[in-house]
Amino acid sequence: MDFLTESCALQPLPRWRTLVTPVVDQFALAVTRSNEVFLAFSPVAVPDFETIYDQYFRFVWTSARRLGVPPDALDDVVQEVFIVIHSKLQTLRQPESLRSWIYGIVRRTASGHRRAGRNWQDVFAPPGEGSSVATGQPSPLDLTVQSSQLELLTSVLASLSEAKREVFILAELEEMTVPEIAAALELPVNTAYSRLRHARQEFEALLARRVAASRRTGLG
Repeated sequence: MDFLTESCALQPLPRWRTLVTPVVDQFALAVTRSNEVFLAFSPVAVPDFETIYDQYFRFVWTSARRLGVPPDALDDVVQEVFIVIHSKLQTLRQPESLRSWIYGIVRRTASGHRRAGRNWQDVFAPPGEGSSVATGQPSPLDLTVQSSQLELLTSVLASLSEAKREVFILAELEEMTVPEIAAALELPVNTAYSRLRHARQEFEALLARRVAASRRTGLG
């Protein structure tokens, strides 16, 4: 170590530096935390239309059918929904709520195509072209069991009010979160939670009664 280096090493830090250094460190920490917060709350990018079409075709198709759109109008409704999505995509202010936003469009579009005497078997209908469908062929016994189960489930669902049925289907079949459901149906979040809770309770009670009645009939 030469004389200059040794001298600098032995000299104490100037008083101004001992006072300023903690302030600089605190400022640097604040800037780091601000950057972290900024990154955490940075807006989610809106996907391009092609990506939305690929990712949400099945969701749009099944939602439209479950909302009572007749099969002969289904293709037109799905096409109309994606036309609206394409035209309004730039107006989307909360990309993180994309699925709720899309469902709202499906819901409004489907309302003009509902048929009287809705067939709730459509709730469990397989998705249309462009979605993944199991390729295995069920046996006659499997078809009989599935048909019986579907008949039971559709009967229970038909007994729910439309409001409860809709939140139940969105939560249980579409696996949407309650905040997503609230946004899609334009409901307060607490109302959506309450409605879903009552729908589940009523569904389970109705299902238990139907199953018990079916067993008694079988024993008789």
